[in-house]
Amino acid sequence: MLNYSLKRLASAIPTLLLLITVAFFLIRIAPGGPFDAEKALPEDIKANLEAKYQLDQPLIIQYVRYLWQIVQLDLGPSFHYRDWTVNELIAQGAPVSFTLGALALVLAFTLGTALGAWAALKQNSVADYSTMSVAMIGISIPNFVVAPLLVLVFAVTLGWLPAGGWSYSFSHLLLPTIALALPMVAYIARITRGSMIEVLHSGFIRTARAKGLPEREVIVQHALKPALLPVISYMGPAAAGILTGSVVIERIFTIPGIGSHFVQGALNRDYTLVMGVVIFYGVLIIVMNFLVDLLYAWLDPRIRYD
Repeated sequence: MLNYSLKRLASAIPTLLLLITVAFFLIRIAPGGPFDAEKALPEDIKANLEAKYQLDQPLIIQYVRYLWQIVQLDLGPSFHYRDWTVNELIAQGAPVSFTLGALALVLAFTLGTALGAWAALKQNSVADYSTMSVAMIGISIPNFVVAPLLVLVFAVTLGWLPAGGWSYSFSHLLLPTIALALPMVAYIARITRGSMIEVLHSGFIRTARAKGLPEREVIVQHALKPALLPVISYMGPAAAGILTGSVVIERIFTIPGIGSHFVQGALNRDYTLVMGVVIFYGVLIIVMNFLVDLLYAWLDPRIRYD
């Protein structure tokens, strides 16, 4: 397992390098710059600003200098938030995004696996068809549609919950967590149902039932773990997807997370801020996929990476 872990970490380096390279040049190819505004700056002031942030140098020199900063774990200063570094902005927004994403992930996994397993046990019944129909609707409707509907119903019409803002309280966390988790609940429910049906028709499940084991023990102890393998495989990208999907949710609910910084940085052509968030999400996806591989070995003893 150690050799496999080291190989995976080593293979992540070129992947991350490619991500940084593509993002670095794409954001600079896009029209506009960090110092463009409705009222154009005088040329001498703009030249001084570009010299201060070393944007007057050839692009390849800027790229090499930026790579050296990344090696030193320095994401550079923000062009828009003049008194902040990108490291500080990400450190400020990460706890908020992680809290929202973790709650949404737990809700999606718990509710999705429960609904999917229940539908599999009621295969071809009205309950099964109803659950999967609702799941398909959940997949079809994106969270940027669900979120305003939740605000309209529970905040504006009923007045039960706040429409936006942020605090670590149940009332402020509930609506954005539900809006972020609902599409993922539908995906996980469908994956769990299909996998559970396949496992329930396996030979080892028939053997367990033939031995006279209680049905609850057969389901929980023998069927559920292997049925979760496709779900766990999906959870790696899904975890990163929930965090990146929170970009929209954070804007709708005015939550000061990383997603808000990313959107604002893109609008302001804040090169370093956008690059910092892209690198942060890239590392997150790599780490989550690595953890998924380790969970695979824990759930299925037949899987060995060495």
